[in-house]
Amino acid sequence: MTQPIDFLERYWNHTAFRPMQEDIINAVLQNEDTFALLPTGGGKSICFQIPALMKEGICIVVSPLIALMKDQVNNLNNKGIKALAITSGISFFDLDTLLDNCIYGNYKFLYLSPERLQQDLVKARIQQMNVNLIAVDEAHCISQWGNDFRPAYKNIAILRELHPTVNVIALTATAKPEVVEDILSELDFISPKIFKASFERSNIAYMVLDTDDKHYKIEQILKKHKGSSIIYVRTRRATQEIHSFLESRGFSSLHFHGGLSTKEKQEHLHLWTTNQKEIMVATTAFGMGIDKPDVKNIIHVNLPESLESYYQEAGRAGRNGEKAFAVILKNKTDEQALKNQFLSVLPSIDFLKQVYRKLCNYFQISYGEGERTVHQFNFNEFCKTYEFNSSKTFNSLQILDRNSIISLSQQFNYQAKLQFLISNQNLFRYLETNKQFDVLVKSIMRTYGGIFDNLLKIDLNLISEKASMNEDLVIKSLHQLKKDGIVEFQFSNTDSELTFLMPREDDKTINRISKHVQQQFNSKEDQIDAVIDYITNTIVCKNKQLLQYFGEDVKADCGMCSVCISKTKTRSDPKSITHDIILQLENQPLNSRAIIEALSHDENAILKTLQLMVENHILELTTTNKYKIKHT
Repeated sequence: MTQPIDFLERYWNHTAFRPMQEDIINAVLQNEDTFALLPTGGGKSICFQIPALMKEGICIVVSPLIALMKDQVNNLNNKGIKALAITSGISFFDLDTLLDNCIYGNYKFLYLSPERLQQDLVKARIQQMNVNLIAVDEAHCISQWGNDFRPAYKNIAILRELHPTVNVIALTATAKPEVVEDILSELDFISPKIFKASFERSNIAYMVLDTDDKHYKIEQILKKHKGSSIIYVRTRRATQEIHSFLESRGFSSLHFHGGLSTKEKQEHLHLWTTNQKEIMVATTAFGMGIDKPDVKNIIHVNLPESLESYYQEAGRAGRNGEKAFAVILKNKTDEQALKNQFLSVLPSIDFLKQVYRKLCNYFQISYGEGERTVHQFNFNEFCKTYEFNSSKTFNSLQILDRNSIISLSQQFNYQAKLQFLISNQNLFRYLETNKQFDVLVKSIMRTYGGIFDNLLKIDLNLISEKASMNEDLVIKSLHQLKKDGIVEFQFSNTDSELTFLMPREDDKTINRISKHVQQQFNSKEDQIDAVIDYITNTIVCKNKQLLQYFGEDVKADCGMCSVCISKTKTRSDPKSITHDIILQLENQPLNSRAIIEALSHDENAILKTLQLMVENHILELTTTNKYKIKHT
């Protein structure tokens, strides 16, 4: 095998490259520093994997996404290609062994996070490796103007010092022009080969729809455009709620979120990717690294946090080239909810300093000390001790983690699931002779409605507050109830492990990063503003709006987005709408949904006309909320 196409056929079973892939591969093979901007689904990984396979030695891949690293390593190993990933939670001994394997074990790929490049052991071993290529995935993370800036990405420059003659390929799916410039500068590219694919996805119809009943609107969309779909929501509870709603309406659906077991995730993913189940209701992390070509609908029930993330998520539709739909559902409260979720919880620099000081006090770290010390960390207890707002504190810890002041495992609090195994009547009989559990059991029953029917995730902190018991006693009591056969109780302690990465210097520590942190806050505000502009602009074609955001100028309207369709709709005059409504109601009263489905007029125009007809005593509402003609 001497040509890139030979490797593509042997390992990926494809006979042709996607647009730009072969040109990018050839630039890398010619030892050029290369920048590749390929939208979601453009096949970025092949652009560094094939040249790395063709060259002698190992490719270092820097990526911030542990789940994606694991997926790519598994995929490569399944093809018979030796690859490994250095993720969190690896002991020093295991790390030492893995790095040795990269030097002596004929491995072709080493995936690691940028934070790993701060470790002396990792740097020393990389210097001994026969590195053939450095690949920087999600390269926008290196830019302070990017949508996911990670200061640790600045460490990548170390690789260029360790292997000054090795070329670098930087890859990203979403980057505005100023971000691209930043990437090229930070990675010290000289005369780079730059490849930029257009952001235009001409087969996707971008829609923004106003609705007060999102469940009903989802049902309408899925009936109209049948096919494989992803419905994105913000919370785990919402995935379950919408999944249950769809199942009750006869749709074939599943749900997917971080709280599912690995086995459940694999089962749900398999059923969806093989089209045994049509609809996946998921939190936004779902879909990363999944290349399902026939997704017909992407529906966002909540507003996205940035147009970058929205473009990536929407881009999971229509990869087979057939017409697909990317829909955002919105109502009057969504804009404020978006600001509350992503802006009001941002900590001030002063609050960040306060959290850092209290964190040091909490673990009794003296000034000038604490570097590399490791501690078990109970997040809820910390917030309670200092009466801190949990959302702002969580964001503060994330900022400290991203800026390499601390290292924090991502799990917080206890994971606990509970279900009552006996009937309501038998439970009360049990409580008559076990009164010590009375307040606890009643607090749980009043907090979780389906606790008799399903194994539910419970919040131990919330229950301890409601029952006026400390958390340890709640856990002990639930274990006893399990022993007595009253409940199924699954419990695991997932307290965070917190490592201080530098000596305590209080305000000086935060002052060093304050400029970057403030810049990130400003960027987040700009991103939220851009989302709100996108959903409220009903004049400019949605496709045009997205392309302009990413620095592309396009002249023609797409002709199929919600804005373009609204322009082509004939404006129905109130008289004709009134006439058609009366015809529908001559034989029977109908609710507004039935009337909207029966008529071809604009939905908002129908609702406005119905309101006017009631006000003018032409129609009246029945006790079951149906419209009927008012007879005088």
